[in-house]
Amino acid sequence: MLLSQLEAFIEAARRGNVSRAAEALFITQPALSARLKGLEAELGVELLVRTKRGVRLSEAGKAFVPFAQRALETVADGQQLLAELARGGAGRLAIGAAPAVSTSVLPGMLTRFRAAHPSVQLVVRTGHSEEVLEMVLREQVELGLVRELRHPEIVGVPLYEDDLVLVVEPAHPFATRGMIRVADLASEHLILFDRTSSYHELTSRLFREAGVVPRGVMELDAIDAAKKMVEHGLGVALLPHTAVAAELAAGRLASATLAEASAIRRRIVAVRRRDAGPPVELVSAFLAIPIELSASARNTIS
Repeated sequence: MLLSQLEAFIEAARRGNVSRAAEALFITQPALSARLKGLEAELGVELLVRTKRGVRLSEAGKAFVPFAQRALETVADGQQLLAELARGGAGRLAIGAAPAVSTSVLPGMLTRFRAAHPSVQLVVRTGHSEEVLEMVLREQVELGLVRELRHPEIVGVPLYEDDLVLVVEPAHPFATRGMIRVADLASEHLILFDRTSSYHELTSRLFREAGVVPRGVMELDAIDAAKKMVEHGLGVALLPHTAVAAELAAGRLASATLAEASAIRRRIVAVRRRDAGPPVELVSAFLAIPIELSASARNTIS
């Protein structure tokens, strides 16, 4: 059954005349008659009764009309959706993001994306960089926002770079001192977030290599919890700069320069499956969104 046959049937039924139906479809009358006969032969019923004045619907034709109309409308809707997908105006975009990205940079990116593509269904899943990588490999998400990872089956696009920064409560003595050394932290309570994260490992390695044991360690499960602990003066923490930029700007946290950590920097990338082909319009549109970092974060990166 061809769409052209359904179109011929609906047009002939609407106009009650084969000649006028052919004119409306910009085809010859014999061509339209052939389409009608082919459709009736395939269905095994007579859809139109031929009369001297034209054609009218048979009982079978009357029953079949709504289904033919629905089929044509469904195809038209599908064509419109495909056109919108090609323009990036509709569809679904699934994104996976590591905690440091999902709590700082991602909300601003999603706000801008939704404003430009309100009809797109957004799906966001979070996890550690290695977990997000697995989501990408298993095609659970189209795009993963993670620290730079190497894997033969993915390709990455750099988004931004993020430093670890030592944060303290504003009244802490470190807030007004110059350079701080790791040895100076021996008398402090160290706040860590998420034992499985790369930032946790970076911080732990920094202390191990310096031979420094903090006075105490608090291990929390999220960046937000770590920031709150620091705000309440319960310890100090090394956290991604983008994750604390708002608190630093608002004066709820203060930063101190840790000499040995000046080079601790992580590149954040967007990863896709290598065999996914060129990015679809939605992915390209998302990656084209400017990354909004605080002025201090931009200065750190540059």
